[in-house]
Amino acid sequence: MATEAPDTNLETVDVAIPQELPDVGLIRQDLFTKHSRPDARRRPGLKKIPPELRRRKPNFDHEQRWYKRFVWRLREDSQFQRSTIQAAFVLLCIWIGIEFYLFMRWGLSGGTEAFYSRPPGVEGFLPISALISFKYWVQTGIVNSIHPASLFILLAIVAVSIALKKSFCSWLCPVGTLSESLWMVGQKLFKRNLALPRWLDYPLRSLKYLLLFFFIYSIWQMDKEALAQFIYSPYNKVADIKMFLFFAEISSFALWTILILMLLSVVIKNFWCRFLCPYGALLGIVGWLSPLKITRTESSCIDCELCTQACPANIKVHKADRVWSDECMSCMLCVQACPVKNTLEMRAGIKSRPVQNRFLGILVGGVFVVVTGLAVLTGYWQNSISREEYLRRFQQLNSPVYQHFRGEVPEYGPHD
Repeated sequence: MATEAPDTNLETVDVAIPQELPDVGLIRQDLFTKHSRPDARRRPGLKKIPPELRRRKPNFDHEQRWYKRFVWRLREDSQFQRSTIQAAFVLLCIWIGIEFYLFMRWGLSGGTEAFYSRPPGVEGFLPISALISFKYWVQTGIVNSIHPASLFILLAIVAVSIALKKSFCSWLCPVGTLSESLWMVGQKLFKRNLALPRWLDYPLRSLKYLLLFFFIYSIWQMDKEALAQFIYSPYNKVADIKMFLFFAEISSFALWTILILMLLSVVIKNFWCRFLCPYGALLGIVGWLSPLKITRTESSCIDCELCTQACPANIKVHKADRVWSDECMSCMLCVQACPVKNTLEMRAGIKSRPVQNRFLGILVGGVFVVVTGLAVLTGYWQNSISREEYLRRFQQLNSPVYQHFRGEVPEYGPHD
């Protein structure tokens, strides 16, 4: 465990803020007296903040031993902690992808290549099957044996959102990590990202909710028999295989669509996540249930608006007492940007104690691991499809029963 750095390693002295702050108004005035023009930079004015009000900023370079510096940064730097967890989850997804590729190579070869087990984690990329499995589980109490991992991954993602708003999108989701990397590249190339006007931003943001409504409404119309027919259909049994082949044999239209979305993500922050991702829409709604929200202490706020400038979701953080927005991903960029300590923090309530940085990653990653680990321990992680059945289905992939028509699966017999 890393030792606490001495006070000499800090950029400012950590002194408790007085209960009464009569000079905050003077600080605000001093901040903007020389920088009140619309095009003026506000950051130089931050030097006017008295040392006793400044946020404590550890100087990690003072720790010479790399492993202690690493642990120290994990504990104190929310963005370093988030980047580490993002990288770990991306590596996990790559590992799953390699395992699934080896499984696909075995199946497509007709069993002549070496056999590798199918990784259950690939079911995290089957959201429709997960939603159908969820409704079937709610109605019958049965965890289906075709894609059981997809249900628990969905439950884990929802549980993370209940714990810490839409944090899955900014801490764990590999697509969210890619999207964030793209807009950061755009920021470096063009010195800024494009902010859409409100009259265009709001209609575009509604698209992901319309997509979510379409999927939920379609699944809501299915009774238990229809749900079971889809779940145990030949098509659903090879849905992950079909997904792999979609990308392995991608059409020019699909490829250009992905490339255009990536280019838009370079120019506009989180284009896919903000406007089109139905999963993100679901988690944004679920996130309203979370007791933990970014909370601003108005009495010590100096209205520098650095929190709003840092927010990738374009939320007016400097105007909110509590950030309720469904777009908030709990990325903590706004909190890190705030120059005044004890002013912008993650809290369960306005008067409750703030959540320390060191516990954020534990909360996000821990909830996800506990729920998915429960599936492993209870035997609901691996599916029931045998090696012999997979090999037979690989050889029949071009059969009509493995096709999909506008949400309907073809009629199939007991031996299909």
